[in-house]
Amino acid sequence: MNTCREQGAAIITAMLVVALAATAASFMMWQNHLWLRQVENLDHQAQARWIARTAIQWGAAILNDDSRDVDHEREKWASNLPPLPAEGGEVTGFIRDAQGLINLNNLVRNGKHSQSDVVILTRLMIALEINPGSINALLDWMDADNEVSYPGGAEDIQYLALEPPYRAANRALEDVSELYRVQGFNRETILKLQPYVTALPAATTINVNTAPAEVLMALCSGLQLADATTLIKRRNSQAFKDKAEFQKLLPQGVQARDEDYNVSSQFFNASAISRNGRVQVAYQALLERPAQGKTITLWLKQIEE
Repeated sequence: MNTCREQGAAIITAMLVVALAATAASFMMWQNHLWLRQVENLDHQAQARWIARTAIQWGAAILNDDSRDVDHEREKWASNLPPLPAEGGEVTGFIRDAQGLINLNNLVRNGKHSQSDVVILTRLMIALEINPGSINALLDWMDADNEVSYPGGAEDIQYLALEPPYRAANRALEDVSELYRVQGFNRETILKLQPYVTALPAATTINVNTAPAEVLMALCSGLQLADATTLIKRRNSQAFKDKAEFQKLLPQGVQARDEDYNVSSQFFNASAISRNGRVQVAYQALLERPAQGKTITLWLKQIEE
């Protein structure tokens, strides 16, 4: 009887050992599979990043070959790059004229408030049904002094009273998203503004060959949306060859300051999306194409999706 019990216990023990060994082997195989997946993903991510960066450089090369006298949306640089196969994946991208938008950094020039640029931004905000009262806070955020502009301005004393406290930047904007830190600009306001404004590292003119209707309305005193739409239809068939041609086509009584606009651009935004395996990577860059010399990348950043 005891012998049978001992044999049964031995069989059960053996079965337990086999089960434990199988479980351990299965766990080790799963761990190894997970490790291989992680290595594979890292490899795909590195490949996708490299391809996306290459696409940005391709965009810079396209701008180098483009004429710098006139820039418009029917040129080669303005065509979206269709999805192209690349190293086990695909890449796509596009370039947009950054000077078709209102440069918020124009508001402070040489340390002083630029009233003419304040007027342009005011027109835009009114057209978008945004209260322009927060413009003074933006001026205070960028100018170097600590004097509060009235009404609606804000300097260190206002920001240090917040939780958590911080100080006014007292410098040009690095990105439009910085508006979230400026008094008077909330999420709704910023989302309305974003399609029409930018933050460039130098004072710029507005390119009337690429500006949307709302920006043209802000640029030109007295211009109505219907007239702005007509101008865009005209340039879509034939770009404005110079400033005089644009000025000639403005409706009677509508005016635009000569120093506020142009028909060519120096700054461009480039975007690239690369897919490799299970990984997708997106990059954005700001490109500067000087009057002479090659296009350079001012900044390049990966966009988290």
